[in-house]
This record gives sequence, C-alpha cells and structure tokens, in this order.
Amino acid sequence: MSISRSVIEQYWLRSALCGRLLVLTAIVFSVTSTALSQGLSTPFEPDRIRQTLATGTSEQKRDALFEIRNRRDPVASALAVPALKDPDAIVRATAASSVVFLPVSEAAVVLLPLLDDRSPFVRKEAAFALGTVGHWSATPRLAEVLRRDRDREVRTSAAIALGMAGDIESIGPLSAILKNRPKEEDEMLRRAAARSLGQVAELIRSGGTRVTTPQSFLPERFKETGDPLALKANRINAESRPTVELLVKVLSDTREADDTRREAAFALGAFGRPEAIPALERSIAAADPYLAETAREALLKIRAADGN
Repeated sequence: MSISRSVIEQYWLRSALCGRLLVLTAIVFSVTSTALSQGLSTPFEPDRIRQTLATGTSEQKRDALFEIRNRRDPVASALAVPALKDPDAIVRATAASSVVFLPVSEAAVVLLPLLDDRSPFVRKEAAFALGTVGHWSATPRLAEVLRRDRDREVRTSAAIALGMAGDIESIGPLSAILKNRPKEEDEMLRRAAARSLGQVAELIRSGGTRVTTPQSFLPERFKETGDPLALKANRINAESRPTVELLVKVLSDTREADDTRREAAFALGAFGRPEAIPALERSIAAADPYLAETAREALLKIRAADGN
C-alpha cells in the first residue's frame, strides 16, 4: 500500500496536539471562523478597533483582534500590541496571533515577554506566534522554555516553534529532549522535537530560512564569508552526525511511540546522511504503514542527495 506525503502531513497536523490542547484549539477556531466571516463584511475602522480594545468586553476585544488578524497587515497588527497586556488571558493569547504580521523583528520583541506570562495558555500561544514569525532572535528564549517551563504543553509548543523558525542553533536543545528516556507523558514533546529537527534541517538545506543579522553590523571575527545560508547548510552536513545517530536510536527503539518514530524517520530524510540508510531500510518492513511510507520517502531523499 502506498500512502502519499499529503496523507502523512495531514496525519501529523490532525494529531499535533492532544487532550485539552485540542479542546482549546477547537474553541478558538470556532470563534475565529465566526469573527473572520463577520470581518469580511465589516469595514475596517482603526479608531473603532482601538476603542474596542480599550473599553470593550473580552468577547468584543477578541472579535476586534480577529478582525486585525484577518487583515494580514503590519499597520493593522500594530493595533493589537496593547492587547498583549490585557488583564484577560484569552485576550492576551488572541493578541499573540494577531501581531504576527508586524515586521519580524518588531513582532519578536513584543511577543517574547509573553513567554513569561502567568497563564500557560498565553505562553503556548506566544510560542506558536514566535514560530510563525520565525525570527531567530527568539531561539534562545524558546530553547529556555523548552528546557524549563513547568507546563508540558508549553514546552511542546516551544519545540514546534523552533522547528518552524529553522534556526540551526535549536538543534542542540531539540536533541536534548530525545536524549531522555521515553515516557508516555512526554510522547507529544518527543514527537514535536523529532519533527522539528527534521524541519530545521530541511529549511536550511533548502534555503528556506532567512538571515536576521546583517553581516555589515557584525564584528569582523564574527562575519561569515560567502552565502550565509550555504554556510548554514554546510554546518548541517558537517555537524549532524551525533543528531543523526540519536534519531536512528529513536527510530529503532520499539519503546518509542509510533508517532515519534515516524517523525524520526522524516528527520533522517531531511538530514540526508547515508548512515541512516540501514535503519530506514529496516523500517520499510514496519507493521505501521505510516512509518513504512515515511521511511521509504526518507530513503528517496537521502539517495537523491547522494546522487544514487
């Protein structure tokens, strides 16, 4: 049986979060859909939006924030910044996803303080928003949240965000999650870490990430010569052996959750190192058809990169 990549991607998206995360997401999605459909037929009036965010009820503020998000515009996103400090946690969380259309450096600056918010839900939404923004200045704080936050769902969100941003410096923190012994309660966190390792490798190797520090502003000893993204890809190639060995261990460990093993197979394909071939070949015979198909696609990637 052949399973397309889109099916596997849909499987990942459908099951990326579990438990009350799914409940909260469903609630927000329902309200968002209603607000967006209303926003399409309502003229966008900045003065009205400002007034609503200053004096409206929490529900009215959220509707205004959904209007802002629907504009997908930096000028509109700027109106949402004051709501990041709203007394209501659900308003702060909604504002986090409404400021992501600011210039990336500005969005990162206003979102980073929310990683210290007293509400786990706000911290989770802030991490997702920072992943959407993708500014590498957030990597150290997201890595710290990944290591230290008391809420496992927030840590999982930080892991996902690091994969979305694609900064090579996040490989170490993400790998550290997989070095721990697998436990049932950490399944989603480990799965997110494995997936994000693959996303980082894939984004950098494909040139899909961006450099956030202009080279002309760096001291001479820190300047990179040549194409910075090519240099990042070279680092992935040169320094990835320990990460690939760790991912092979995860893929081969039957104590790991099936979902985590699938994401390890995906990540091995993204890193493209031939050392992963034996473990991936064994996984083609796995009883789990999703794992078998992911391993097959990973092998195709590796062999294509190797010219074989």
